[in-house]
Amino acid sequence: MKIEKLDYFGRGVAHINDKVVFVKGALPLEDVEYKIIKEKKKIIEAECIGINKKSKVRVKPKCKYYEYCGGCSLMHISEDDQIEFKKNKVKDILKYNSGEDVNIENITYDKFYYYRNKIVLHVKDSKLGFYKNKTNELVEIDECLIANKKINELIKFLKKYLVDKNIEEIMIRVGNITEEVLLSINGDELEYNSILDKVDCLIINDKVVSKKGYIISIIGNKKYKVSKDSFFQINEVITEKIYNEVLNTIKKINSKNVLDLYCGTGTIGIYIADEVYKVTGVEVINSAIEDAMENARFNKIKNIEFICDKVENIIDKIISDNIDTVILDPPRAGIHNNVINSLLKIKPKNIIYISCNPLTLARDLKLIKKDYEIKKITVYDMFPNTYHVETVMILEKKDV
Repeated sequence: MKIEKLDYFGRGVAHINDKVVFVKGALPLEDVEYKIIKEKKKIIEAECIGINKKSKVRVKPKCKYYEYCGGCSLMHISEDDQIEFKKNKVKDILKYNSGEDVNIENITYDKFYYYRNKIVLHVKDSKLGFYKNKTNELVEIDECLIANKKINELIKFLKKYLVDKNIEEIMIRVGNITEEVLLSINGDELEYNSILDKVDCLIINDKVVSKKGYIISIIGNKKYKVSKDSFFQINEVITEKIYNEVLNTIKKINSKNVLDLYCGTGTIGIYIADEVYKVTGVEVINSAIEDAMENARFNKIKNIEFICDKVENIIDKIISDNIDTVILDPPRAGIHNNVINSLLKIKPKNIIYISCNPLTLARDLKLIKKDYEIKKITVYDMFPNTYHVETVMILEKKDV
């Protein structure tokens, strides 16, 4: 079967008997042999099991677990072509789903390996690794090539420590810049004294057993306390670049009153607070709001307040003519329609939309663009070797 193109998830696309075939691991213009995994009325899901004609952009994956793990999806594509794929992906999605034909000249990216500051590992029969994609089958690993090097050092130690211990799950976080290590272990009662000198924060079955229950991460000139359940972006370098774009935009438009929706642990609001009169953050997760308030105190930020509620529940109650900028950083599902309708009532001069899913960005933009125009769009490779991509869109009210 000859592959025609890549879909948005990095799978090869072909057609057979009026059915669309998605082939994991295949690349455009390749002639491949494939194995059917799942067949539906109009589509077939398959995986590549042999290549008769190889693409020029194909490279040998550096990770020996790549074909089995499923955590990465583009490691068989050269780095330059990964960037080109993501650029075209965002451009195509916006064009065909929102009607906006945007010009994306390049993508901001950094290193392709050792960039993740957090991973979650599973344990079975004293073997440590990741679950194979969409299964409970464990792929044992010695290292993860996209995880921070300090995480990989700890993996080597933990593999020795796990012998004869009944452990279910392990989470490791590393602080940006500080490289402090947080380790959380779930399982039977454990002897943990041998681990304490390896980490800065140790949590056993949700109980902090070290001197402190958090690590410090630094973004720009701000410090953040990161606990076990804190939401924190996983790519240190790209996160700072995104936050700097938001900060520079706030300065450029001379914003004074900012509404930070889906604010998580308040990292962006805290980052820009020195440049504005007031920031109001809204987030539904109570533990995130607690972290946000703690981090505001930690950075001595006094012109920020946080509201714990669903954005769609609260936005009509905080409508104010004083809000000139709204920052949106929603989950992958995008923005609730009620929120968009309320935004159009608030009529802020500017909207800064940070998206981890171009499909929902395009869907939301279709409604927002009635009153707003795109002033700038920047694409960031927050997740190299995967099909995920981060986009920052600056919108301005049309009658400003």
